[in-house]
Amino acid sequence: MAVVLKKCKRNGVKLVQETCSVRFLKKRLPIVAWLPRYNLEKFQGDLIAGLTVGLTVIPQGLAYAAVAELPLQYGLYSAFMGCFIYCLFGTSKDVTLGPTAIISLMTAEYAKGEPTLAIALCLCAGLVQFAMGVLQLGFLVNFMAFPVISGYMSAAALIIGCGQLKLIFGLKNVRRSFIWNIYDTFRKLPETNHWDLTLGIISFVILLIMKWLKDRNWDKDRDPFTPLTTRQRVGRKAVWLIGTGRNALIVIVTTILAGILFSNNIKPFTMTKDVPPGFPKVGPPSFSYQHNNQTVEGEEFLSNLGAGIAVLPLIAILETIAYGKAFASRNKYRIDATQELLALGIANIVSSFFGSYPMSCSCSRTAINSTSGVRTPLGGIFAGLLVILALAFIMPYFRYIPSAVLGAVIIASVINMFEYQVIPKQWRIHKPDLLVWMVCFLCVLFLGIQFGILVGVGLGLVIELYGLAKPGTKVDTIDCCPKIVVVKFDKGLSFPASDFIVTTIHDAGLDEPPYKPVILDFAHVSHLDFSVIRSLALSVEEYATNNTPLYFACVNRDLEAKLKKASIKNLQCFPTVQLATEAILDEGVHGCIGMGFNEGQNRGTRRITLGTGATREDGDVHQPILMTEVSLDHLDVSSDTGEVLQNHTSHSDRDNHETTV
Repeated sequence: MAVVLKKCKRNGVKLVQETCSVRFLKKRLPIVAWLPRYNLEKFQGDLIAGLTVGLTVIPQGLAYAAVAELPLQYGLYSAFMGCFIYCLFGTSKDVTLGPTAIISLMTAEYAKGEPTLAIALCLCAGLVQFAMGVLQLGFLVNFMAFPVISGYMSAAALIIGCGQLKLIFGLKNVRRSFIWNIYDTFRKLPETNHWDLTLGIISFVILLIMKWLKDRNWDKDRDPFTPLTTRQRVGRKAVWLIGTGRNALIVIVTTILAGILFSNNIKPFTMTKDVPPGFPKVGPPSFSYQHNNQTVEGEEFLSNLGAGIAVLPLIAILETIAYGKAFASRNKYRIDATQELLALGIANIVSSFFGSYPMSCSCSRTAINSTSGVRTPLGGIFAGLLVILALAFIMPYFRYIPSAVLGAVIIASVINMFEYQVIPKQWRIHKPDLLVWMVCFLCVLFLGIQFGILVGVGLGLVIELYGLAKPGTKVDTIDCCPKIVVVKFDKGLSFPASDFIVTTIHDAGLDEPPYKPVILDFAHVSHLDFSVIRSLALSVEEYATNNTPLYFACVNRDLEAKLKKASIKNLQCFPTVQLATEAILDEGVHGCIGMGFNEGQNRGTRRITLGTGATREDGDVHQPILMTEVSLDHLDVSSDTGEVLQNHTSHSDRDNHETTV
């Protein structure tokens, strides 16, 4: 007991020392590490990038709030506090936190248009993410394979895009679920507002053209040795700025147009609802709300959030870490995944006190931040300040934003999320992955987000477990007398494969008389668990009962130690398949029972191994060669004439010699 207490005390002191160190402070509060090196050059890059991201997040926040089925101001409430928190705790200079298309869609799924539920979901998601960061459980997202992620995101893009058709066509009372959304949209096409449709299509086309101009490689056909003129440099910069701020630009222009028409009592477009001006009310999230003149609270309140408390945080983590790692790799720096979990969790927790719904990393805004020349996470501060200025001064004018324009902005933002190009690649490379992709895609569309993700993850795990239950094996036969079967496994063996291993080994040598000796080639096996070792012991016992050799070859030291600890009777291990083969042939010469030999059939060559002064004469009872009994020299002697056929063949030569299969 005293030893245990002493060890606990020593570990406790070590933990306190590590926690109170400067290194730990810099790790958990990264701003302490980079702020002392901050300078004017970095400030300039952060200012430009921050303002550019701010001009992007304002129209996107309004549009994503519509996707979340919340009043538009909640999109901006979710767009500033995450920038401030991430500046303190984030490890990526490029990542920007805020509302995203995927998280907005999931918020609509679980909050059902109720702001109180959305804010509470933000707090719960933050608490789950923070707890996962503390417990270092970020590895759980690794169970979502690429086909699951791609299939889910493609389905989500289709759901979001189709959900905005009602805004483009100017339709009302269209149900949210994918099937009913498509049905209601086509059923109500005669009610289309042609002004909304025209404005929406024009806005969408202009957004695509601006994006194409920004992403176009203008240097493709240019002579690299010819310098750019001043006009060309200015023109390219202007094109890049217009393309980057295209969402803000299209919203501003159409809002001015709609406002002018509205002031002259001309109302051709469907407008957004009135947006209350000012800063959000600061306070802890409420866990009760009124519904049909009844108060929903407590257990009923949490049950309304459902699986969103678990599923939404995982998706947000996946987005943040995936995009953070991608841009860190592109810009040649590293991020701390655990710290990213903590930063995202704290950002959601604090933002929930400012009326935010759940947030994560935005791929489009992160890309804009990176290409704008951001130098540190401080760039997010300027983006957040710009959002606050919008809340303070221009919120009343948001009522003039045409709904069709917001729909066009959303569709243009999510159109690249549909990853159709992976379908033929998965078909060519690994067809089971395409099956997972299709199942996840269809389930998200028709069953819902959480069921689609769960089914996709479950199917991926089933396919992976099937591979564990039936590992790849290669069965070859060495054409000699007796015929020897070599069974080669291509991976580590785990408990799901136990029955498969027993069946495979039995069928290799004992399927039908005359029985054939078997060599198990473990060259590619790096793992064995208790169930597999027990199955191997049963196979060894079965072969011993039938007086037929079952030898192990190329077993690494760790696995051999495991096998020896299992006390398997008649276990024989050899360093190479060649030596195991020689042992079987030598045993066959001495009349091994059970392999179809008798004294009259012993022809050909037998091998007499010379050890430390001992020889094996005719008539001796021969034992299989053990790893410790392999000699440095051997003689090949004809069993008919006794003539020496070959001598002084080194051990290394035999090891290097490949058995013909």
